[in-house]
Amino acid sequence: MIKSILIIFILFQTSLYSQYKSSISKISPQIKKRMLKGNSWKKSCPVHLNDLRYLKITHYDFDGNTKVGEMIVHKNVASEVTKIFKELYGMKYPIDKMKLVSSYNGSDWKSIESGNTSAFNCRSATGSKKWSKHSYGKAIDINPIQNPYISRKGYISHKESYKYKKRVHRNTTAADRALLLKSDRATKIFENYGWKWGGDWKNVKDYQHFSK
Repeated sequence: MIKSILIIFILFQTSLYSQYKSSISKISPQIKKRMLKGNSWKKSCPVHLNDLRYLKITHYDFDGNTKVGEMIVHKNVASEVTKIFKELYGMKYPIDKMKLVSSYNGSDWKSIESGNTSAFNCRSATGSKKWSKHSYGKAIDINPIQNPYISRKGYISHKESYKYKKRVHRNTTAADRALLLKSDRATKIFENYGWKWGGDWKNVKDYQHFSK
């Protein structure tokens, strides 16, 4: 009986993984145009377009539907990012939406307000004049509303995120499952690939943020 259940579970997981699709490509003239027009990249950025890769990634949205998202990351992490999201897809981890930050005119604020999961964006780190890890394509912000940036004094910039200040799972809704805790499988998937989590930071907390 136990063996039969195990076989069924393995077949189910295999079926889920078989539905996952991803692609990695160089930055095409069309994507470059979107990045320039959308203010997410300029010539003064610390990374050249040749070192970036455009990804298409299958994910579940908050309604349980399969969507194809897009993301730009550094070429050195592109392959493992698709593997990370394959594992997230396999566990049905929900992602509200996944668009390029250029869709929000390069505005991190607007991207977060929309609940957008994103990676590359040529900008300064929050509260600093230094380049963010996002400027190198080596950081990912995932479900930012459910996983907010919290200042040293406990301030949260986005009102919709207030309800997620207390880090605890309350129910089985997609929005609640999108919330990341240290012990969560989704968090550990990133960590297994060597990505550092902003939820581990000592002073501020950036629960959406994974970087390498």
